Amino acid sequence: MKLSTKGRYGLRALIDLAQYSGEVPVSITSISARQDISERYLEQLMSMMKKAGLVSSVRGAGGGYVLAKDVREISVGDVLRALEGSLEPVECAGLDPGGDCRVSDNCVTKYVWKRINDSINKTVDEIGLDQLVEESRQKNCADIGQRTCRN
Repeated sequence: MKLSTKGRYGLRALIDLAQYSGEVPVSITSISARQDISERYLEQLMSMMKKAGLVSSVRGAGGGYVLAKDVREISVGDVLRALEGSLEPVECAGLDPGGDCRVSDNCVTKYVWKRINDSINKTVDEIGLDQLVEESRQKNCADIGQRTCRN
């Protein structure tokens, strides 16, 4: 399985949005500058995440994007599936009860594909956006010196 730039850049953009939004919408321009992602591409990614209910847009002066849910309610899996679709690296008709697989009854490899698919989905669903925001904050604090980051 290989994620496209949609998944990689979209996750970076959403982490940035979670870090900088709070009560104030974050502009595409500011995310673009911090993450070095083109504004045009970010607009496409944000549109996909808006359709998935992960972000909301605010129009007008001072507008931009905010998270549509609490940061603790968004998983990496939510983001990646919104941008990439299914994360299953193997599509096996034998795993689908209505699937059209002629050898499903005798095929044991379908159990391998199921375990791989389940493992990937479980992993990305267990990682919360809030965890990544905290990791990023800690890394930034380590980079600039802990004293300036204490609350």
